[in-house]
Amino acid sequence: MTRERVSWRDRYPDEVTCVRCLEVYDQMHLDRMLWCDPCRRRARERAAWYGWIGGLLFGVACAAYVWFGIRPTDLVTGGWVATLLAAVWIGQKVAREIVYGAMRFRNARAVEAVPPADSGAPSAEAGPSE
Repeated sequence: MTRERVSWRDRYPDEVTCVRCLEVYDQMHLDRMLWCDPCRRRARERAAWYGWIGGLLFGVACAAYVWFGIRPTDLVTGGWVATLLAAVWIGQKVAREIVYGAMRFRNARAVEAVPPADSGAPSAEAGPSE
């Protein structure tokens, strides 16, 4: 007796609405959280901007520690600069992933999304007819 492997995609119809932009896509274009490819790309781009801010803040904190805590000499200034640039770069990567994970966890844009205009459906703003 063979048993078919059940996928999470088996629970959804062929066309599913993206929870971020409310556009209808084929289910193969959505991930498990029902985000489409363009929404994931925009979220990654936004997280990258916040990641650079976080990386720069981390670099400034490291620079303050090096300047006030370690008090480096003038002999290896290039080494300290390279270390701080590496701290900014690594801090940016870490901050970007944390921000992207928080965006995915919160899924906040689903509340702000506006459904696409449908010419055939009655408007919700019209109210009940008497």
